[in-house]
Amino acid sequence: MTTRRTVFFVSDGTGITAETLGHSLMSQFENLTFNQVRMPFIDSMEKALDCVQRIEETARRDGVRPIVVSTLVRAEVAAVLNRSGGVVLDFFGAFIAPLEAELGQKSSHTIGRSHGRATSKDYLARIEAVNFTMAHDDGVTDHDLDKADVILIGVSRCGKTPTSLYLALQFGIKAANYPLIPEDFERNRLPDTLAPHRQKLFGLTIAPERLTQIRQERRPDSRYASLDNCRWEVDQAQKLMRRENIRWLESTTKSIEEIAATLMQTLGLDRLTY
Repeated sequence: MTTRRTVFFVSDGTGITAETLGHSLMSQFENLTFNQVRMPFIDSMEKALDCVQRIEETARRDGVRPIVVSTLVRAEVAAVLNRSGGVVLDFFGAFIAPLEAELGQKSSHTIGRSHGRATSKDYLARIEAVNFTMAHDDGVTDHDLDKADVILIGVSRCGKTPTSLYLALQFGIKAANYPLIPEDFERNRLPDTLAPHRQKLFGLTIAPERLTQIRQERRPDSRYASLDNCRWEVDQAQKLMRRENIRWLESTTKSIEEIAATLMQTLGLDRLTY
């Protein structure tokens, strides 16, 4: 049996839902490698036929049927894809019909409905959160910190920025982040700008060995990236967070999604995803 398969993510919108679903499914097969093909905006019969042609060409080339994860809404377009010869996992086809039966009404079958409109209140809230997060990245400013939903702290390069941006973009959470630096450890207390917002603080820490690898890419062979310095900074940061009774999380082996979910659960933050 081949250990390499091709998977198509087919959608009449951006394809985000198809990819999210597909990645969750494919991750369960650890001994296989998947070539990923993204096909968004398949919103007409003509585009569906072109998609089918690519799937069939891939099947002939690989000698096995491609996996097709579909979130096509329009039934007639989805029907074309189902004739492709691929292994079609039809997300809407599998779940819409049982929901229609249970809820007692037909679905709208509206393309792009799951991601809302660019003028919707929720969408604008996410954009506002992203702007706030970018303006408050890496302790650039302490202005309007009272408006933050969460303030991430930790040593440099422990994952604060990507986690903050994910929280803002995915959940509309205004996430500031602030680096803990040697001067903070020497003072043996939190920076003055953070003290008034103690209840919003959440710490990230990381294994020193992983931290030095990350920092070597940024500043090779520097004291900043040395293992001894990384061990000292991580140790001091953890001691500071324990002393200040700040909730924190080890990020070394966790994905951004796992960090965000744990943080939101710990702090009681609740936002919708889109």
